[in-house]
Order: sequence, then structure tokens, then C-alpha cells
Amino acid sequence: MSIIIKPIITEKMTQMGEQLNRYSFVVDRSANKLQIKKAIKELYDVDVLEVNTMVYSGKNKSRFTKGGVIKGRTTTYKKAIITLAKGETIDFYSNI
Repeated sequence: MSIIIKPIITEKMTQMGEQLNRYSFVVDRSANKLQIKKAIKELYDVDVLEVNTMVYSGKNKSRFTKGGVIKGRTTTYKKAIITLAKGETIDFYSNI
């Protein structure tokens, strides 16, 4: 369960899920494609055809406030796009 952090539910990913049967997740940075595929299969009980991964590096951010400039950095994360077999779906809204 620690491999998959959360699903990415955006307008673009919802459209990809409906048209191309692809779903996106934020995953642990040290996880490889085989571990991600196994975790998705166990968690959602679906047949995974393909796993694509990408690592987003953090960005430097700064804010100007009354107390001066605050500098920081956003976190680095890894994103996995899962392609499911034909006829398989994942319903994120079933437990609401």
C-alpha cells in the first residue's frame, strides 16, 4: 500500500480514463514499474497492460511578504500512468 500514494483526479486524467482507459497515480519514488503494476493489480483487482512513469522535480518558489522574501521548494514526486486491458475500469468515486 505504501507504493501507491494517491490517484490523480483531474479533468484531463478523467478524459484519458474514459477514452484511452488510462489512469494516473502519484507513487513512491523508489518504486519500479513491476512493483507499481503488482500494487495496482492487488488494490483494484484489474488487469494492467502498461505502466509509464515520470519523475517531476521540485521547483524553486519565492513569495514577497511584509516580513521579507520567503524562499522554498516544492516537493519532487513520481507519477505513473497505468493502461488497463479492454473492458477494465477503476471507479474512484464508489466509496463516497
